[in-house]
Amino acid sequence: MKRRQIIAGAAAFAGASLLRTTNAKAATGYRAVAFDGLALFDTRPIGALVSALVPEKGVELGNLWRVKQFDYQWLSALSGHYRDFEQATAGALAFAARSLKIDLAPRDRERLLHAWLELKPWPDVPAALQSLKRLGLRLAPLANFTPAILERAVANPGLDGVFEQVISTDRRRTFKPDPRAYQLGVDVFGIGRDQIVFVASAGWDVAGARWFGYPTFWVNRNGAPAEELGVEGFAVGRDMKELVEFVRPRVAR
Repeated sequence: MKRRQIIAGAAAFAGASLLRTTNAKAATGYRAVAFDGLALFDTRPIGALVSALVPEKGVELGNLWRVKQFDYQWLSALSGHYRDFEQATAGALAFAARSLKIDLAPRDRERLLHAWLELKPWPDVPAALQSLKRLGLRLAPLANFTPAILERAVANPGLDGVFEQVISTDRRRTFKPDPRAYQLGVDVFGIGRDQIVFVASAGWDVAGARWFGYPTFWVNRNGAPAEELGVEGFAVGRDMKELVEFVRPRVAR
């Protein structure tokens, strides 16, 4: 996915269903599903808050903030100089504001950073998770978010008791797409990687998960093109309902 599409966030995608599978050899007998945090939780309210607080440059600030968030996470993972998601997010916001010559009041800065602790699930998430749970699948987020962000997010109504546990890449002091981050799913579930479906919200995460060896489902809410990295995911759809349709016939019996 191009940076502009990463930044844009997961807007609703209208039109025909995107659900498709590739010719990749898919494993049968899925036993667990691991989710990227942005596949589960909607960050659009954060963008709306940026625009409300900085109406004259809200779009620019929100866009640059998101770009630097990813930059700082990936630089941290590559360099071995770890700063967790909240630290990377705070640094990215400070850089973006300074770059755009925005005098962001301390109170507004804190509101924006705190918004990451108030994430809500996408509307289609609770029902889909319940459907997956009824199929006997083990579920967990596997996200770059800090444990604090994840724990607050999974406490939302409709998500109580759905997840086996929350898996933050903070446990390995790294970020996806570092293979050590994806390995956490194998370690926590205690099963083979080919039995864990990884649900991504971005094309780069599909590529990282496939390189690691996970079968993948891309919840591509904004209809973005696949990354040109020489690797394909197993399936792509526009929402969580299509994830359930993909997984249902492939559950271990």
